[in-house]
Formats: sequence, structure tokens, C-alpha cells
Amino acid sequence: MTIGVGGSSFEAELARLNPMTSGIEPIAVNEFKARVEKAQSLLREQGLQALYLDTSANLHYFTGIELKLSERLHGAIVPAEGEIVNLSPAFEEPKTREYMKFGDDVRCWEEHEDPTALVVETIRSLGYDSGTIALDPHTPFFIADGLRKAGNRYSFASGGPVAATCRQVKSAAEIALIQRAMDITMTVHRAAARALRVGVTTTELVEFLDRAHRKLGVSPTFGAAQFGEATAYPHGVPYPQTLTDGDMVLIDMGTKVGGYHSDITRTYVFGEPTERQREIWNLEKRAQLAGFGAALLGAPCEAVDQAARGVIEAAGFGPGYKVPGLPHRTGHGLGLEIHEEAFMVKGNRTPLAVGMCFSVEPMMCIYGEFGVRLEDIAYMAEDGARWFTQPAHSVDDPFGSAA
Repeated sequence: MTIGVGGSSFEAELARLNPMTSGIEPIAVNEFKARVEKAQSLLREQGLQALYLDTSANLHYFTGIELKLSERLHGAIVPAEGEIVNLSPAFEEPKTREYMKFGDDVRCWEEHEDPTALVVETIRSLGYDSGTIALDPHTPFFIADGLRKAGNRYSFASGGPVAATCRQVKSAAEIALIQRAMDITMTVHRAAARALRVGVTTTELVEFLDRAHRKLGVSPTFGAAQFGEATAYPHGVPYPQTLTDGDMVLIDMGTKVGGYHSDITRTYVFGEPTERQREIWNLEKRAQLAGFGAALLGAPCEAVDQAARGVIEAAGFGPGYKVPGLPHRTGHGLGLEIHEEAFMVKGNRTPLAVGMCFSVEPMMCIYGEFGVRLEDIAYMAEDGARWFTQPAHSVDDPFGSAA
């Protein structure tokens, strides 16, 4: 029997869990201000007059305001020079001011007015009668189209490069929040593995992942579980499975702490691994470690993918994205979004820099048999790559329970 898998129950594991949220330090106001200043420096370097932020992770990153997308324009303008301006429906102004971490300029629009005209007029009032406005890449089409019609004195460009340049390099405070989220999710992973038994369904397991995160003091952002042949599909299958002895088990889940995500996947066998399961699991681990080993300061992001994929191809799988093998990129950036810049994928020449956080997850997919994904998040420190969570220990003891 795989060590650390089975032998307990959902209720017994829930009873062991206690909140893990004490001592969390939120992002400080001065850090938000520094982010805005960096964005302004980039705007000036690129000859851009302002950055429009919609209700997205970018708004959260630069202002600390976290809002859900709706049919009403709600956002902010970062001018190349001067103070940030918040934009709000008039009836939401009191709430907007409650959310604001700094500044006091809020421009409002009434229900019968065109909010995109307010954006254009605000930019003009800040001293920019013409030029190029960078748009949040998450801006809905109806707003982008309205800005184009209302602001024909301006040209528009993607604000993605400005936002990504800022966001993909994490501060020590961001790293600390991600670390806490990872610690919580790894605690749930260990509990879930111990609670497995023959006959449990993936539906029951996902419900446990939710309850366990909440018992630890946070809300889960997602939880996915697959058994047996279904583990071969990177994003699961549209039907539940029931656990049987000898099944491969794949669990992928995450939560948020202070807005920052965790994302960890573990795959292991319920029971005794067969030689085939052992072979593919060990290959997956070698590929993951090769990807991590290629994460050197200054190396291009694609090097991580090339190294992991090279191990898989050398074992006779692939080539490229062909299955059996690795059908997707090796990793993605992580922070305020689960998937964000920078991506560990062929063609991404962005150099790895201190503060970048990314997954290493070169999944082995063998349709008709099973799959193995070992996903951990790494970050670049001054002395090179580090893990937030230690990789799976071995196929026989995935959590290192006996190590």
C-alpha cells in the first residue's frame, strides 16, 4: 500500500484541522504606491499617456481594490504623471471609497450616462489631449469599443506589457502570502490522501477539499479529483469516478491568501503501484526536476519547458505535444491569478528574474491508461530557484511520510 494514502476518513481528517491564518501580513499601502510609480515609469518609457484599469486582477494589483466584473464600468486610470484616478458608478461611490487604499480622486457617472466618455474626459482633464492610452487586457469589448468611439483623439494599445512587467516579479510580501497559501493547500493534500478509501467518489473527494480548506480558515478557489483512466486528461472528464484498488489518483487544488493563489497537484496510486505506474510516475518526477534544474537566473522561460520535455522525449514519448507524452506547456506564472505571466512554454524568451513565480508541471498523459501530473510552484530567489513546496518524495511514499 502506498505510504500516506488511505487508512483514515474524511471526518477524522477534518477533526484534525485547525485554522492556519494567524499572522498574515497584507500588502502595505506603500507597496501599492510603488507599483503605481513603476507602471508610470514604464508608461513614460513607452510613450504612453495613461493606463486604464478595468475590474480585473490588474486593478487589484495596482490599487488593492478587488471587484467583480459586471455590466457597469468600474476601474481606475493611472496617468503617466500625477495621481491615480478611480472611476465608479455614482451610486457605488461610497463603497468605492471604502475599498480605496490611497488617493481621494473618484470620478463618477450616472446610470443614463456613457461611462467611456467619462474615461476619455478624465484623461483629457489630466493634461493629455492626445496620444496613446494603454488598456487593461481584461477590458471587456463593450468598454474597449466605447472608448474607441468616444476617444477618437487617442489611439489605444494593450496595457498587457506594462501590467505583466510589474506583476510577474513578486515582492517579499507577495512571496510570503503565496507561501502561506501553499502551506494550507499542502496540508489539505496530505489529509485528502489519508482519507481515501475504496468506493469513495470524486464528487465526495472534491467536497472534502472544500470543507478542509474552510476548516483551515480560507475559501478554496478550485479543487479537482480524477481516478483511474480519467487521470490521463489534463482538465478532467465530465463525469464522476469511484475509487478502486490500484487506481491512479490525481488531485489538483488551490486557495487564496491575501488575494494570492496556491496551486498544487499530486498524483499517486491507491494501493500497490504496478511496474507501469511506477515507470511513468518516476519519469514524470525526473521531468519535473529537470524543468526546475533549468530555472536559472537569466535563462529564458522556455528553457524550463525544453528541459522537462527533453526528458519525456528521451524516454520515447511525444515528440512535442503529441500523446502519449506532454500535450501542453510545462508551467505558468502564478500570483493574483492562478495562470498569469510568465509562461514556461516554447518561444518565451523572457529571462527568469528574482521574484518570478511559476509552476513546473510536465504532465504525462497516456489516454486509455492513466496520467501523472506533479505540480509544484517555484520562485526565483537571489541564489536561484526555490520550491514553495517540496516535490513529491517517491511513488511509494509521495508525501515523504516515512522519510
